[in-house]
Amino acid sequence: MEEVSVSTAEHSFVLAFDTANEVIALGLGLLDADRSAVTIVASAEVEARRASNTQLVPRIDRLCAEAGVARDEIACVAVGRGPGSFTGVRIALATAKGIASALGAALVGVSSLDAVAWGLWDAGLRGTGAVVADAMRREVYPVRFSLTDDGAVRLTADRVVKAAEAAEELAAGGPADFVAGDGLRKYGDLFAGAGPFAPEDRWAPTGRGLLQAVQAAWRAGQCDPLDARRHDPGLLLPVYTRLSDAEESERQRLARADDTLAGKRGSKHVTMNDTAIANARANGEGIAYKPLDARHGADVAALEAAVMGTDAWSEALVLDELGRSDRVWWAAYAADPKMPLTADAPLVGYAGGWVVDGDVQILKVGIDPDWRRRGVARMLLARVADDARNLGARTCSLEVRAANAGAQALYGALGLTVAGKRPRYYSDGEDAVIMTGPLPTLALAALPNGEPAAPAPASEPGPGTAPGGSASEGEAAIAMRPLILAIESSCDETAAAVIDGTGALRSDVVATQVDFHARFGGVVPEIASRKHIEAICGVCDEALDRAAESLGCAALAWRDLDAVAVTYAPGLVGALVVGVAFAKGAAWGADLPFIVVNHLEGHLYANKIGLEDFAPPAVVSLVSGGNTMLVYMAGWGDYRVLGATIDDAVGEAFDKVAKALGLGYPGGPVVSKFAAEGDPAAISFPRAMLHSGDLRFSLSGLKTAVVTYINNEREAGRPLNVPDICASFTAAVVDVQVAKARTALEETGAPTFCLGGGVAANPTLRAAYGRLCAELGVRLVMPPLASCGDNAGMIAEVALDRYRAGAFSPLSTDAAAHGDLEQPY
Repeated sequence: MEEVSVSTAEHSFVLAFDTANEVIALGLGLLDADRSAVTIVASAEVEARRASNTQLVPRIDRLCAEAGVARDEIACVAVGRGPGSFTGVRIALATAKGIASALGAALVGVSSLDAVAWGLWDAGLRGTGAVVADAMRREVYPVRFSLTDDGAVRLTADRVVKAAEAAEELAAGGPADFVAGDGLRKYGDLFAGAGPFAPEDRWAPTGRGLLQAVQAAWRAGQCDPLDARRHDPGLLLPVYTRLSDAEESERQRLARADDTLAGKRGSKHVTMNDTAIANARANGEGIAYKPLDARHGADVAALEAAVMGTDAWSEALVLDELGRSDRVWWAAYAADPKMPLTADAPLVGYAGGWVVDGDVQILKVGIDPDWRRRGVARMLLARVADDARNLGARTCSLEVRAANAGAQALYGALGLTVAGKRPRYYSDGEDAVIMTGPLPTLALAALPNGEPAAPAPASEPGPGTAPGGSASEGEAAIAMRPLILAIESSCDETAAAVIDGTGALRSDVVATQVDFHARFGGVVPEIASRKHIEAICGVCDEALDRAAESLGCAALAWRDLDAVAVTYAPGLVGALVVGVAFAKGAAWGADLPFIVVNHLEGHLYANKIGLEDFAPPAVVSLVSGGNTMLVYMAGWGDYRVLGATIDDAVGEAFDKVAKALGLGYPGGPVVSKFAAEGDPAAISFPRAMLHSGDLRFSLSGLKTAVVTYINNEREAGRPLNVPDICASFTAAVVDVQVAKARTALEETGAPTFCLGGGVAANPTLRAAYGRLCAELGVRLVMPPLASCGDNAGMIAEVALDRYRAGAFSPLSTDAAAHGDLEQPY
């Protein structure tokens, strides 16, 4: 590739970048459709030092400005999708998704290791060697490459192995011509005998290497940088080579045949982790999905014998599969949708796969004949594929009986096509049809949050409505300005909303991850971050589409907006990073102001949803999964924290008690359901800090007291009265919350009391606050139930005021785990 200077609007460019390690690699290339060629216009590498999210977008802006390339000249965004640092990969991918979405450009994924190899090739290196990237935990991502005059050719698939093992494997094949990769910084001594090290400035991806990799993929027919429809930003995912730590631990536990609740200890004492196995719940069809565990090995073997005939596996073969790190097995059980899954729930289906060389080979799919035609096989395969994708699989393959037309039709609907036949493959002599294709997907559904947005009034034309009343894309009515899209991703909800200048929410969409966390009894940060990456494009697209419908216009594009807003703190950093990076990318791509919002302030503003006349001064009880505090609102943006929890939050306590009882996750709704049937005075649980003389809270001791009571009852052999436990626990929480709220109202003299946070939906708490406010003559304001939990509508409400105040943020802003509500930002 030659580097050239190009500055004419007639051209289309590819913007490439990678942040998979401590280097930000950037490249701009000119696209030539006739030759499927990429000509380098500019490239740069910058040491990030754990600051990729603050430097990436400003560096992109600088590169484009220096090269004279305008945003609307970018036809394609190419991004390094790993493997590498999980956070680094997500920063690049989320930013790329935002930019590509805002520009309406194609989004093409490039292996970060391929980019290293092409950078070596570009520097003139030739021969056969390896790139070994750091994977933490004394592991590396080793991939072998052959560099010839014709280019860089990958010889092995992505995987993660111990550094010592990778070094031994590489040395065993004879001296390599080169070894490169940032893994050498930590493990150079291990690889010293494997071959000569490439120059250290070539160990990370480069801008030129990224562009070379795009060109190679284009010429191989693997991508088309000019085809935005083919390369939808929502479809691209990072390269993972392992499950989350929580999922890996779960697999090891479920592979043990003696994994019964406290059975291995010979005791009736049950910890909260013991009951996590019961946290899966059935869907509306009465089916619960969980990773297959060893206790059901005999059930699988029995179903195998019933549906697989002479090709059935024995229980021993099934159990042998479960302990293997390259296998993925899921099961479906019949269960009551209203209750947690029990250990004796009947097995109705199972599926398993073997991940090897980037492909998951489906080993088994078995469904009870009485449960067929309910989508069980499709869901099981999607679950297997989801885990396989996280283990590095990119494709799927299987064999199916030639006479099984129904199964072939299902696999065809999932995108698999016939690749050949295996004559007399089955034990009875029947041929097998080989089918291959992409991995089936298990997408998060983006659903409206609360009531649908109202259509634009007939007297007020919405964006895209011309004076004659006909819609035309790209035009926006002044009456509705500004239009702001807000994003929320602080925990386990991916949400987006559009608000107009009148304060009306034109859309409010949320995709929940509850099903992915439920089996662990709580939110797993690593899983949450992964799911945000998968959902964020679809959620924002849905928010724009619903807003367009509400406003009465044909479509609403990113450039029709006036600003992009996002939650930046507080929350799970890995989750926040995705939202912040995506929002910054979209703001840059659409050339819009960027607004950040404090998540806690969003919960305060949630009281405006459905009640436009709500205004400070007020005392707010903010109770959620991560926060419990009383806040005095002197005015919008003027807050004083009167008292907060010194340990657990109320929401955490509900989740932990529900987990101890085996009631599932999230705990709030299920505990409330049982509490409604119990006696709140049945058990005297402690009212922690009720008489502390201040407005602080403590929930840890109460949680411990409830768990201790549960275990004592089990030790004594008495059945648990779950309704009474839930009612008594709830009463203990509510008594303290209400007493502290009374004090806060009396001390401040505030005329209004309001709620915020997910626990604000608790019916017992709402009723108790209602009685308190009636007694004190204070106005009670409560957000709609749909606006109590995490949502983007509340973030949009804050963003509108910040827009009017000109409180815009630079594109170097980062996510933060903590955010002080009292401090301006």
